Amino acid sequence: MNEDNGFKSYFLKGAVIVIVAIVFLVIGGAATIGILSVVNKVTPSDLIKGSISGEEQPEPGNLEEERSDGEEENDRSMISEENKVLDDEEENKSSDGLLLGDFNNEISEIVEMITPSVVNISVTFRVQDIFGQVYEQGGVGSGVIYTEDGYIITNSHVAAGADKLSVTLYDGSEYPATLIGADENTDVAVIKIEGDNLKAASFGSIDNVRVGDVVIAVGSPFGLQQTVTMGVISAKGRDIQVSQETLPLVNLIQTDAAINSGNSGGPLVSSKGRVIGINTLIVSPSGTSAGIGFAIPSDTVVNIAEQIIKYGKARIPYLGIEMGDNKTEIQGVYITDVLKGYPADKAGIKKGDVITEFNGVKVKNPLELIAQILRLNVGDSVNVKIYRDGQYIDLKLELVESPLTENIK
Repeated sequence: MNEDNGFKSYFLKGAVIVIVAIVFLVIGGAATIGILSVVNKVTPSDLIKGSISGEEQPEPGNLEEERSDGEEENDRSMISEENKVLDDEEENKSSDGLLLGDFNNEISEIVEMITPSVVNISVTFRVQDIFGQVYEQGGVGSGVIYTEDGYIITNSHVAAGADKLSVTLYDGSEYPATLIGADENTDVAVIKIEGDNLKAASFGSIDNVRVGDVVIAVGSPFGLQQTVTMGVISAKGRDIQVSQETLPLVNLIQTDAAINSGNSGGPLVSSKGRVIGINTLIVSPSGTSAGIGFAIPSDTVVNIAEQIIKYGKARIPYLGIEMGDNKTEIQGVYITDVLKGYPADKAGIKKGDVITEFNGVKVKNPLELIAQILRLNVGDSVNVKIYRDGQYIDLKLELVESPLTENIK
């Protein structure tokens, strides 16, 4: 009995030892697989599969090289994508830069085109103080060459009444100038220098420009000759009453291009390089540019300048009507009186009529009508549409000279 118990005791001890050995073998094998998988950078399952299939496993170094090649390929792919994005961004930047460069070139070309036609005008006035002492007072303005033989357009308030006028051209040469004529109703004047082959500016129509278009102002602000400023057309069709003794300045171009004292008479130039207006005044509490400047439209300027060159004065056309507030439902110019013997009377226009169209252009108020009249000349035949008693009537009349300029010699 004691022998059986001894045998069982030895058997149990041997079994325990075997089990412990198996556990150690399993743990050791698992640890070995884990270590190999880490070294070879593969999962334990992939390592076991590779061993079972009998495939030749790559050496750790070779596996690392293969991984490196793959990673390098991925890196190259990522770098390529990044470069593509950078290239696209650079292309866009280049495109934007090219557009800005083109814009700069266009502006510079316009400046080079117009500046030889812009002049500085020095004026001298004789003034008398309260003690009777007479002394000279100087001023400065700008002008634009209108013809190759020396006619120059400027403002009436620059040149009219001056005792002495001197013009400095783009190249610095100076010429004495003579006043040909000035019209205070439109603030347009023409002076003349004795010169040949001068660079005359090109003029365009205000009808061909829009609010928001880029414009350039050139002149001599504070005597600084050939100063260029840039802005946009802020508005068209502005009207300003400067004096009760003259017609209001009508159909003005408003711009935010800087205009200061000395810019008066200089050109406002479109992006096509054409003069579309003559700078005339600013609205500013300080007396310097506040971004609200005005120019006389070229259509008015050219017409008045041609009249001055031909007749020595402006000859403003006239209808012979008096205008007032339109309280009717019809949009147009309400006639409060018709002067006997003048074109409106001869054409059959009557008190109470409403002028809705003038020379093919719709007019909404008296100032718009005046703006259209200033584009025309004495003797021109004009079609006029009126509204009377529920119907529209087409009439024709011939313009005569206004009493405002008729008696000016």
